[in-house]
Amino acid sequence: MLQANLGLVSLQVKPVAGGYCVFDTFRRQWVTLQPEEWVRQKLLMYLVQQQKYPASLIAVERQLQVGERKRRFDAVVFNRQGMPWMLIECKAETVALDEKVQSQVLAYQSVVAASYIVLTNGAQHLGWQVGPQGLEALTQWPVLPF
Repeated sequence: MLQANLGLVSLQVKPVAGGYCVFDTFRRQWVTLQPEEWVRQKLLMYLVQQQKYPASLIAVERQLQVGERKRRFDAVVFNRQGMPWMLIECKAETVALDEKVQSQVLAYQSVVAASYIVLTNGAQHLGWQVGPQGLEALTQWPVLPF
């Protein structure tokens, strides 16, 4: 299991009619602050602020084709050559990171083909390195190779 203190990061939040919005620095826009969005924004800012991943190499909520269906990944960190390096799937804190969630991210991985996969619900962070022998569990955040 990966460790990440998401309380160390700060987000820009503003009240709006019926709730709140958070500023997504990756998409450069205000988005509705839903439980999954809260986890996504906190984790991505943790990666940028604490792990020093370059924000310019992170893509958020992009469409991909998985079989016959159009889906959206939560986030992908790219390497400097523009290849997917880490696929990230976020869930609300109330969602267990069970086999159903793992199957979802593996379906995305079949298209994205990243070197690392991360699942998080904000409280629990699971990660794997993708290798020739399959998936190897991570115990610490990978260091970007540049």
